[in-house]
Amino acid sequence: MLVKKITITIEDLKVDAGLNDSNTAQKIWEALPIEGIVNTWGDEIYFSIPVNIGVENAEEVVSEGDLGYWPPGSAFCIFFGLTPASQGDEIRPASPVNIFGKIIGDAKVFKKVQSGAKIIIEKSE
Repeated sequence: MLVKKITITIEDLKVDAGLNDSNTAQKIWEALPIEGIVNTWGDEIYFSIPVNIGVENAEEVVSEGDLGYWPPGSAFCIFFGLTPASQGDEIRPASPVNIFGKIIGDAKVFKKVQSGAKIIIEKSE
């Protein structure tokens, strides 16, 4: 269940997402707004955030549009397709991630995002 909304802005791209009711989502919500520089890994965007959370119901395989927190790198991750670790058509992070939200709409819009782009995550109404 998605309980709070955020807006993700990368250059001219603005996408809404919903956060679930997990502890991970709450900690990230409290840290907003957050800015960073995008890294890409296959069809995944990730960047380090100033939030340190341990493993919480971490998933080895995720769904398109999932937002994940990667504990080893304190990273905010957006999954929109296959990664180098994927097997078959599954979407697999480098290691398990805490799923804390979901993109609202088509996550494939992130395919045009390049490494090095500025990203801003903020609370939305």
